[in-house]
Amino acid sequence: MNIAEYLRRTAVLSPERAALFLGETCVATYGAFLHQAGQVAAFLQSAGVAEGAPVAIFMKNVPEYLVVQYGIWMAGAVAVPINAKLHGREAAWIIDNAEAEIVFTSPSLTEALEEVGCAARLVDVTTPEYGAILTGASLTEPMAREGDDLAWLFYTSGTTGRPKGVMITHKMLRSMALCYFVDADQVSADDAALYAAPLSHGSGIYNIMHVMVGARHVCPPSGGFDETEIFDLAAHFGRAHMFAAPTMVKRMTLAAKAAGTRGAGLRSVVYAGGPMYTADIIEAVDWFGPVFLQIYGQGECPMGIAALSRHDVSDRSHPRWRARLGSVGRAQSAVEVMIGGADCKPLPVGEVGEIMVRGDTVMHGYWKNPEATAKTLVNGWLMTGDMGSMDADGYITMHDRSKDMIITGGSNVYPREVEEVLLELPEVEEVSVVGRAHPEWGEDVVAFVVMADGAALDSGKLDAQCLENIARFKRPKAYFALRALPKNNYGKVLKTELRQMLEEMS
Repeated sequence: MNIAEYLRRTAVLSPERAALFLGETCVATYGAFLHQAGQVAAFLQSAGVAEGAPVAIFMKNVPEYLVVQYGIWMAGAVAVPINAKLHGREAAWIIDNAEAEIVFTSPSLTEALEEVGCAARLVDVTTPEYGAILTGASLTEPMAREGDDLAWLFYTSGTTGRPKGVMITHKMLRSMALCYFVDADQVSADDAALYAAPLSHGSGIYNIMHVMVGARHVCPPSGGFDETEIFDLAAHFGRAHMFAAPTMVKRMTLAAKAAGTRGAGLRSVVYAGGPMYTADIIEAVDWFGPVFLQIYGQGECPMGIAALSRHDVSDRSHPRWRARLGSVGRAQSAVEVMIGGADCKPLPVGEVGEIMVRGDTVMHGYWKNPEATAKTLVNGWLMTGDMGSMDADGYITMHDRSKDMIITGGSNVYPREVEEVLLELPEVEEVSVVGRAHPEWGEDVVAFVVMADGAALDSGKLDAQCLENIARFKRPKAYFALRALPKNNYGKVLKTELRQMLEEMS
């Protein structure tokens, strides 16, 4: 089934229900949403875009984004979302690699592609050309698609080398959406989804369950993440849902405390996309209340590996509540999760190995990259590259990416464990632990630390905190103060850049 069928069903049932908002202003009902998406679909067909052909979206968060996305799906084509923060040259590489001949853009991004000589046809959604599309014929029903047909071609962030195109099918998106209702949270027509995180990433497919039930879709006027704007919109709409990277949750907590607001109107905040440190989520729950839940996934298994429920995030009565809070939850309903050893065979409860996943939400492979596909999909299992363990109740604790594990003197050190301990100190705002080459031990442990305003880095105090909580060999042998940690466009810390800094120091 074409994933756009959910929009058609909602629009037929409730055509006058408010659907798309720019800030507090409604710009389209569900009936208009479907009609405009159908006009985009009709335009693509008239432009010669075949079923299964890629069409790129290089836009900031605006209501037209969702219209274009569903229009691409209605035409039976494949949406290629591109992060609006990328350089024009990076975006052009993705467009070329995906073989997209049409790109929907928004103003400054149109110029960015023109400057680098992008050969694809650019359709800026603020121009008369797009306005003309919305006066033309409209497709009334989505083109028929099979479950295994491509729907979304998602390019990984490419922190090492060129990004890879993850082939995401209609069945994968359907599985992800249905699992959300079973394993994560409920959504109602009274809810409002706030799109403060890039629609080119997880936020862009987390609209599907909201379309299913006829909820509202709100793009902040800023087009991005602004804490005050989020609090104002949540208070206005009530029952607000948002997807947020862990760094965004931390920023929201700091901003709310400074402003003395408790986030009225926030109903659900789904955090995902990177490690959420226990100290940070405890502080967030203490301030905002039980509004948080966690999803663990990858582009290769979009938002679909594990879930930590609202109850587990807020519960403080269970004897192992802290361990559960430090986990990424339990396997979602449509997948199996296994902790595998070097031989890809299951490890005993509690042992650390690679997190492996198989099921309906797992990708079929990488676009035009059979070598990478063969390395990542092994005997039907997705090798996530994440190191983790599973307890007897099925809760999965992610330790680190396998490439980030430090081996010092033959012993494994998982950076996250050290980072968690250091972040318990109130004067430590952010920290990232990496391995540094050592002639005798192979590697030793070092930490890059961002101190809170007014605090100075005190190596002795940091050492004492580590020695009191973890084994001596895990203690960092050096601490380096930074004003900010290097991060990619999705807020993930770039440990490759930190290692490069270490090489330049040596």
